Amino acid sequence: MKNIKSFASTFMLILLASFVLNAQNNFSEFSGQVIDGKTKKAFDAASLSVNATNISTITNSEGEFLLKVPNQYLDSKVVVNLLGYNTYVVPVSELTKEGNILKLYESVTELSEVSLSAYKNAESLINKVFNEKNQHEPGASVYMTAFYRETIKRRNRNVSLTEAVVNILKQSNTSQVRDIIQLGKARKRTDYKRLDTVSVKLQGGPFSAIFLDVMKYPEYIFTKETIPSYKFSFSQPTTINNKKVYVVNFVPKNQALNYSYIGKLYIDSESLALVSANYNLDLSNKARSKNLLVKRKPSSIEVHPLQASYKVNYKEKDGRWYYSYSNLFLKFKVNKKRELFNKVYSLNSEMAVTNWEVNTEGKKIRGRDRLSPSVIITDAISGFSDPNFWGEYNLIEPDKSIESAIQKIQRNFKKQQQKENKSENGNP
Repeated sequence: MKNIKSFASTFMLILLASFVLNAQNNFSEFSGQVIDGKTKKAFDAASLSVNATNISTITNSEGEFLLKVPNQYLDSKVVVNLLGYNTYVVPVSELTKEGNILKLYESVTELSEVSLSAYKNAESLINKVFNEKNQHEPGASVYMTAFYRETIKRRNRNVSLTEAVVNILKQSNTSQVRDIIQLGKARKRTDYKRLDTVSVKLQGGPFSAIFLDVMKYPEYIFTKETIPSYKFSFSQPTTINNKKVYVVNFVPKNQALNYSYIGKLYIDSESLALVSANYNLDLSNKARSKNLLVKRKPSSIEVHPLQASYKVNYKEKDGRWYYSYSNLFLKFKVNKKRELFNKVYSLNSEMAVTNWEVNTEGKKIRGRDRLSPSVIITDAISGFSDPNFWGEYNLIEPDKSIESAIQKIQRNFKKQQQKENKSENGNP
């Protein structure tokens, strides 16, 4: 009987190992870098998509990418896009496992090629974009898979790293229901010793990124009431995916708004859909901006924002536009009474949609599985010791500083395991 149990256990292990092996073989990985073909400059946030699918990823701050392609699509092509550059297409079969260098070349668009005569001024174009925004969206909810990363630095040193794969039930722009997010896999590590001055937490986690979707949440920046408070002007047009794009600058006219922004909007010249928005919080009035980004703090602390930058990108498929990527970067100085030196922290939060489908099957996320907009993802360090933690999920390749932080986490994790093993064996 013992032999039968042993055989059964061994057989199950073999089956499990076989299943894991097959799961690992269901996709192929390709890594490399996207650069400017002339200057060799690395491009961050360049989009790489598998043609005829909704599978995609983006490059990190050093232009590096890791793309996981299901084996059934190995005869497909990878499409590389970046605002202002010609689209680059390469067959998957021509990519090597690593070391791929993909070159993009700038696209020059003359102002005369894009007619602006239909618009009295840039503000009238912006009003049209937001008034007609629902014409370009899917018209139904979309079920998305996305990768989220949040890093906190004290000066130039990483002190907290959070990564997660999430499922998003993206609601239609016409719906009053807000987007629903479910946490899939996550890992986090925080060095609380280096957060000794103030507990720096980004409330909302992935919601902080999804709320940058200005088409779904225009109330955070542009409404019928706030648009007249900005001055809009046309800039040199550009291209994305070989399509012409209007570029509109905007700055606040005065200090009438509690929060005002400075930036650019990129608008598809044919559909008038928003392609991208890139903007900064206006911090010119230092007295007014003090403690502006803080929800809760001790009375002994003053927080001065140094930078608050936001970015959101959209992708088009079959004439419909979908949320694709967003990035939030905050930098602030913390002054504490009776301390001689202040401390500077930066917080970066980004989310990239890696796969999606229009929710024709009526997929739902149960109430108990939904993240709260006030969530703060708790610590779970075990994932950082597993090189295959993400499996087939596409993610944003970590840059060098994050790689160093992960390596340090892995070393600390091994030390912790060694201590636990010694304790179990009765060693001091």
